[in-house]
Amino acid sequence: MLERGVHILQSFRPTGQPQSLSAIARRTDLPKSTTHRIVEVLAGQGLLERTGEGWVLGRALFELGELVPIKRRLRETALPFMEDLYEATHETVHLAVRDDLDVLYAEKIRGHSGVDMPSRVGGRLPLSSTGVGKTLLAFSPASLVEEVVSRPLRRLTEHSISDPAVLQDELATIRAAGVGYDREEAALGVSCVAAPVLVRGEPVAALSVSVPSGQLQPARLAPAVRTAALALSRALSR
Repeated sequence: MLERGVHILQSFRPTGQPQSLSAIARRTDLPKSTTHRIVEVLAGQGLLERTGEGWVLGRALFELGELVPIKRRLRETALPFMEDLYEATHETVHLAVRDDLDVLYAEKIRGHSGVDMPSRVGGRLPLSSTGVGKTLLAFSPASLVEEVVSRPLRRLTEHSISDPAVLQDELATIRAAGVGYDREEAALGVSCVAAPVLVRGEPVAALSVSVPSGQLQPARLAPAVRTAALALSRALSR
């Protein structure tokens, strides 16, 4: 029952949009009667709510989510540095962490450019197709890099890296420079500069600034992102 309940909650990924009971049953491959019974139990605990458009994730999940350590300690510590970075660039700023072979976005401050981006708080994208993801990967153990390159690299655009050798070369460049780049690899028309947040040498997070590709200015953005990441690293180390 518990496993099926979690499966139902996860069926709302990645958008969290309302779903009908039939849609939930279809996405979870559960009988409709079983789905109905579990949905009613979840609703009774506030984990799901019924709206005019269908079932949605409940407020109890929001309350629990606010208690997750990544949301509290990391986000609360990072926000002042993200705000400083935003004030310096007026572009979209991201805070991200690694979750298995994905990057998970923990916070986002939207910039003035209004460019469409696939990132959202709580959303995830492949490590190899994002600036924050490649930066996290570059400073991770070699065993993780081997695991990533041993599998087909997921592509989000035609600019995403698909050759493991090319990815490994770029990771070496990121380690040497202390910053990484995404040049339309996650979304067409969008580029970013990212830097790792290191605590005792371990990459616990990454910060980035995303801009329209035509406005990518590494000489201006890279020092700002690197400075913010170093300052956050010192704050977390304390």
